[in-house]
Amino acid sequence: MASVAFLGLGVMGYPMAGHLVHKGKHKVTVYNRTQAKAEKWTAEHGGIFAPTPAAAARGRDFVMACVGNDDDLRSVTLGADGAFAAMARGSVFVDHTTASAEVARELAEEAGKRGIGFVDAPVSGGQAGAENGVLTVMCGGSQADFDMAKPVIDSYARMVGLMGPAGAGQLTKMINQICIAGLVQGLAEGIHFGKKAGLDIEAVIEVISKGAAGSWQMENRYKTMNEGKYDFGFAVDWMRKDLGICLAEADRNGAKLPVTALVDQFYKEVQQIGGSRWDTSSLLARLEK
Repeated sequence: MASVAFLGLGVMGYPMAGHLVHKGKHKVTVYNRTQAKAEKWTAEHGGIFAPTPAAAARGRDFVMACVGNDDDLRSVTLGADGAFAAMARGSVFVDHTTASAEVARELAEEAGKRGIGFVDAPVSGGQAGAENGVLTVMCGGSQADFDMAKPVIDSYARMVGLMGPAGAGQLTKMINQICIAGLVQGLAEGIHFGKKAGLDIEAVIEVISKGAAGSWQMENRYKTMNEGKYDFGFAVDWMRKDLGICLAEADRNGAKLPVTALVDQFYKEVQQIGGSRWDTSSLLARLEK
């Protein structure tokens, strides 16, 4: 059993922190910008909540975070009320935020100066994966820090891998989002084409999902796409944030991402028709509007 702080109780962090208690049997302190959410979490799961990231992190072996973006991450780590100010030497900070590789490297350097371990560990699997404790976690950092953190991360993951030094986890998550963007657009066009051709989409997917076209997106999203239901899942706003990170990194490293850039613009169109909070599978709605 470890002493753990969890910073950020959004749709991902809330269940992840719960798994630390119930599956990992860890002692958990939580922090959330909106205190009412932290109070609700402790009422459901036990543990305690703290008024600041520093208060949550003080005396903890591990501090996990899952917040919104680079700026949010800096706000919970740096400064007098940030987690780094209170973490002991030898403790480890694990960041589950989908953020830039730049901020991961920046914070890893700062943590190192303080004798704190740092692992950037973005996740894939969405809200359902977080709730069911079956996330895929892509890590960047030293082997030693990873080996310390992995047993704790295992509380809410089914796959945890070390991809390289600090920033490598974030870069791997970018690849994940690049691949998903193209897959969902292809699935949307396929379903749209099938409907226009007068085919039974259920019958079509039953066959092609067992062949080379099969994917997680096809298996898990085609039914709701076919029914025009998108009020769930990983929001378009979040996907655009992630794709923006991918495109900015591509500008830095010289990678060419023409399909990713195009799909990002398609998601912008979905936002414009009111789909900011729809699931990413709503690319089909753009074709049918």
